[in-house]
Amino acid sequence: MNEIDDVGTSVKQHWPWYAGALAALILLWFLTPILAPFVIGAGIAYLGDPTADRLERVGLSRTASVAIVFSGIVIVMLLLLILLAPMLYEQSVALIHNIPAWVNWILDNGLPKLGIHLPAGTHLDAEGLQQIVSEHWSQAGGVVKTLWLQVSESGKAFATMVANLLMIPIVSFYLMRDWDRLVAWIASLIPPRALPRSQRFAREADEVLGSFIRGQLLVMAALAAIYSIGLTLTGLKLGLIIGVIAGLLSFVPYLGFVVGFGSALIAMLVQTHEWLPLLWICLVFGIGQIMESAVLTPILVGDKIGMHPVAVIFAVMAGGQLFGFIGVLVALPVSAVIAVALRHAKDQWLRSALYRGGAAPHEEPAAPNGEEPPTAT
Repeated sequence: MNEIDDVGTSVKQHWPWYAGALAALILLWFLTPILAPFVIGAGIAYLGDPTADRLERVGLSRTASVAIVFSGIVIVMLLLLILLAPMLYEQSVALIHNIPAWVNWILDNGLPKLGIHLPAGTHLDAEGLQQIVSEHWSQAGGVVKTLWLQVSESGKAFATMVANLLMIPIVSFYLMRDWDRLVAWIASLIPPRALPRSQRFAREADEVLGSFIRGQLLVMAALAAIYSIGLTLTGLKLGLIIGVIAGLLSFVPYLGFVVGFGSALIAMLVQTHEWLPLLWICLVFGIGQIMESAVLTPILVGDKIGMHPVAVIFAVMAGGQLFGFIGVLVALPVSAVIAVALRHAKDQWLRSALYRGGAAPHEEPAAPNGEEPPTAT
């Protein structure tokens, strides 16, 4: 009961700080719509900081190191944009134009072959749907013009979108430049008695988070390349756009595979009206799954988070439900940190008097190098 009494006393004494922390979380939740450039910028700064630190150790100034890293990131993104954007645009427009043909095939061929018949009295005019969609896109002049017309209806929405895009590089540059100072400032706010344990937790969380994010990005890029190249070699006209989408969605277990495989099957059936080419689609996604599970994920990511796939899916869905698009972006990184915190909480729970039913064991002092001393088993 001593620990419970101590917790109650602590809450009574420090309730203004707890109330302030709760108010900050509520404010953060209300500010979700404007957080996108800051979250993305912080992610870029976090990923680029280790390289900037290495350049700084070589002898460059912090500003020069950050400028080199930032310039490298911008050049890579511009090259990808120049090389892939035209092809992705063409295939995106083709994908949208092919949706009516996909609907036609599903209604006229796919459902009857599966023995599925529409209820009596139900009539779906697929040709009419195709004509409406085709007329809409021909009048709009393409996907870019349609998006432009929709965004232009609201000057505020357009200005917000442009401001967010411009803020991402600015935020990422300044955060990367001042990253070490920011970390030191946060460390200065931690009570001295809790600093050793906090530093150990921060090092472990940083190792898990950095390795996972970098590894997962590499896995996504590799899968996008495997699917895009493989589907293009099969002769699928929409192979590039479907492969890129499947690769980008692979951060959620099985989502990229399901979406990409299903889309590729339908697109190939509509394009060729034959069953044999579907075997090549199955082969491409089979190779992709084998490469992901046997090579890419074990080497690039490993078991960095230690979360079950169902827990990963729940984390992404919960993040989207609570914070929308931003929640989806930060769901897995936050889950990685929470997983580390839960491991530490489990250790504390196993050492607590409440778990042992008696007095809690005296905690051994930290080792000189900051590592946890070995626990007797």
